[in-house]
Formats: sequence, structure tokens, C-alpha cells
Amino acid sequence: MIKTNLKTSQEYSKAFFAWVVSLALSVILLLSSYDFSANAVKPYVFLAFSAYALFTITQFFLTLKIRRDILRHGDIARSTRSLGYVQLLSILTGNLFIVTSAFHLVKRQKNPEYTLAVYTLLTGIFVIAVSALNLFKPYVSDTFLPSMFSLVIITIFHFIALLLVAKYVQGNKVAPFMIWIACLLILTSITGNIFALLLGLNLLFKIRNNGNPATAKWESIWEKLTQNTTAMIGLFFIIFLFSISVCSLLTFDYAMATENNYGAILLHPSLAYPLGTDNFGRCLFSRIVFGARTSLIVGIVSTAIPVVIGGILGAVSGYYGRHTDNIIMRFLDILYAVPGILLAIAIIAAFGANTVNLIVALSVGAIPTYARTMRANVLLVSTFEYVDAARAFGSRDSAIIFKHIVPNSLAPMIVKSTLTIGAAVISTSSLSFLGLGVEPHIPEWGNILKLGSTYLETHSYMAIYPGLAIIALVLSFNFLGDGLRDALDPKLG
Repeated sequence: MIKTNLKTSQEYSKAFFAWVVSLALSVILLLSSYDFSANAVKPYVFLAFSAYALFTITQFFLTLKIRRDILRHGDIARSTRSLGYVQLLSILTGNLFIVTSAFHLVKRQKNPEYTLAVYTLLTGIFVIAVSALNLFKPYVSDTFLPSMFSLVIITIFHFIALLLVAKYVQGNKVAPFMIWIACLLILTSITGNIFALLLGLNLLFKIRNNGNPATAKWESIWEKLTQNTTAMIGLFFIIFLFSISVCSLLTFDYAMATENNYGAILLHPSLAYPLGTDNFGRCLFSRIVFGARTSLIVGIVSTAIPVVIGGILGAVSGYYGRHTDNIIMRFLDILYAVPGILLAIAIIAAFGANTVNLIVALSVGAIPTYARTMRANVLLVSTFEYVDAARAFGSRDSAIIFKHIVPNSLAPMIVKSTLTIGAAVISTSSLSFLGLGVEPHIPEWGNILKLGSTYLETHSYMAIYPGLAIIALVLSFNFLGDGLRDALDPKLG
């Protein structure tokens, strides 16, 4: 038995983090359960608070028990681990923090595949739970029932995959039949569950390179990332939004988010309208779900374009140097001198406010920063011996740049891109709020926030919910970026 302490115990750190966050959420629910204007208690919100408080109290005493076991015996007792199964019931309340802590507590030996399998299952469950809220609406999409049935079947398979991963993936050893499970997991990622794709590819990679020392670096990166609680929570929220955006094509009715319903104007949150309705009677819940698709598309595409263009310009500039470097970098310095938001406003004002022009406007201003980052990496990597060896063998410059230098310079670019996506989401919402972004008739978080800002005194929920969605998505990308930086930095190994 390996002795552990509080500083190195993943179970204790995750349990402590879970009960602290759950306590904060419980307090928020308690304050929200009382309507101060009407001096009345909201029964459904108070019921949610009661459930959260019950699991939070249990998590608190479970954390103390984990602490006592480690301090006394150097390990967590089996009876303490068995209490994790009780905490798994918190999935009924949607408490992601306690659920993930419980999954890590019930299994003694954990690996990245197990963590990915847990988040794969949780993503499917959360998508089903959110989609199921449409049952209370006056009408649903024609494809709602068959789509929900398919999602349930896929989630059951993900649960079976979790059990198989927990049993047949031990360290670097993977049972040969798991190759079929990996292929099926990749197929189920059609629902937008990127965790299933990552898990499937990870299993295939491990089966193919079983015991190969050359793969130790990538396995170490995955292990560091999956052990980072905040990074995985951030990644979960991003993938959950992406998955619900994909599934909403079949499980949500787009008309609920776009067509006016004058019989349901400015309704407060209820089962039929979980987040209320706006001044046109449109379902705010559906609008935020469909708005996630727009925010993710604009954020990711407007980051991918400067990553590619700036990466190529920075690589060419750093590799050739001298006159080529001067020409490229001085041109980018001119572009960099113009404030990004001002440049975006100018482009949109000149060519019109629509989604395509918004992506172009946000992309152009970000090219110089990525070019500078790639140039600095290329200048460093170009001095390594394997680059000199490639030159000695007569490799072409293009092959040296894109086969040897660029792949070894991507780590800082990946970290920077995750952080930039969050900034792009804020810029998208800001420009839409000013009427210079996405078209007003398209559900987008900035458009929703702009409309809700005029009802802050009477119907504040119209601005609070889209604002919280923007904050949560930006924080998620920032948490993921910090986790990737720690995982990719060899100095922190």
C-alpha cells in the first residue's frame, strides 16, 4: 500500500473543492428561493436548495473522513470510498462537482482514460437532462422523441464503456477487445460529445503503442490535464455546450427561440419556460441554447483563422530571418498598432453587420499576436540539433519548417488559442450588444443581453442568464488554457 498525504491526495483535493463550491451554490439557491418583493418562498427553488444542501453537508463530513484516514493511515479506508457511491446520487441534482469527486473516490487506481470515460458519461446525462426540459413546453420538435431515445441508448453505452475502462484499462495495459469499444466511442461523438472522441482515440493510441516508451510524453500530458480539476470542469462546460448545440438541431424547436408569441410575453421562469420569456414571448432558455452555437462558432473560427495565418507568417519569418523577417514583421507591426476592437468596428461598419464579417473582423486583428508567438518559438527551435541534421540530409526548407519546426512549436500556440477564444466570445457579445455583430434576428448571447438590459429593473433575469452564460464560457476557456499550460510546460513536470 502506497502512503499518501493531504498535499498529494487527489481524492482529498477534489472532495474539498467539491464541498466548497457546492456550499457557495447552496447559498445562492437559498437566496434565490425567497421572493423579497412578494415575501414568498419559491417552492421549486427551495427544493433544489434542500437537495444541494443535503449533499453539501454529506460532502463536508466525507471530506473530513478522507482527511482523517490519510492523516492516520496514509490511505483512504475502503468504507470511506464506499460512501462515494452515495454521493453519486447527487447527479439527480446536477451537482457536477460532487459527482466528479465521487467518481474519483470510488476508484483507487485512476488513469486518464477513466477520467475521460467519467466526463463522457456526465456529458451525455447533462445533455439528456437539459433537452428533457422541452417536455413541459406547449409543443416540441418533430424529431424530439426519436432523438431522445437515441441519446439514451448512447448514454447507456457510455456507462458500459466506463465500467469496461475501469476494469480492463490498467496503466499501459489495455484488453485487445477494447479496440471495438474505442471505435464505437468515436462513432458516438457524432452527438458532439468530444469526450467520447478523445476517449476512443486515447484507447486506440494506447492499444497500438502498448508499452512504447516514446509515447510516455503524451501520456504524461494527458495525465496532468485530467488531474487538473478546474481544467477538466472548464473542458466539460465547453464540450457540454458544443454537444447541446449539436443535439439541439433535433431536440429543440427553433421557432421557440425566434418566433413571436404574444400570449407568453415577459413570463417569469417556470417549467414550460425554465428561464422565462422575453418581450416578444420567445423562450429565453431556447434562445440561450441556440446562442451557444453562434458564440462557439464565432469564437473558435475567429481564433483558428489567425492561428493558421499568423502561424505560417511567424514560421516563415522566424526561419528565414533577415529581409523576409523585416518585411513580414514590419507589416504586422502596422496591423498591430491598430486596436483590435477598433479595427473590428471599422471592418463591420464598412462591409455590414453579419456573422461572416464579424469572424473576419475579429480574425484580422489577432494575426500579429500569433505571428509573434510562432516567430519566437521558431527562433528557438531552429537552433536544435535535429533541425541541423535535417538540413544536412538535404531536406527542403518547407519540409524542415512544417515537419520538424512547427510541430515542436505548437504548445504555446495551443495554450494561447484557448485563452483567445474566451476573448473572442467577449468581443462577439460586445459587438452584438452594440448592434455591430451578429444579425439581430439570430439568437446570440450579445443580442439577448442587449434586449434584456432594457428590462433590468422589472425582469432582470433577461440580462442575468445570458450574462452568466458568457462568464461561464469565458472562465471555462481560461481554466482550460491554464491547465494546458501546466500540462505542456516541461518545467512543471
